[in-house]
Amino acid sequence: MTALEQIESEIRKLSTEDFAKLGDWRLELDWQEWDRQIEEDAASGKLDKLFEKSLADHRAGKSHEI
Repeated sequence: MTALEQIESEIRKLSTEDFAKLGDWRLELDWQEWDRQIEEDAASGKLDKLFEKSLADHRAGKSHEI
């Protein structure tokens, strides 16, 4: 049995409450990774063109408040 299969087996044994907590923990981990990637992309300049286009669109009146 692989490590993943063992983890899956243990997850199936969790109570409803613990399963929900695991889901919350996993989502938080995803959001932390998303934040890390955005920060990395911003620092490297990968988002510069997107920002410049968004700013140009805003200045051209192509945006609105939400």
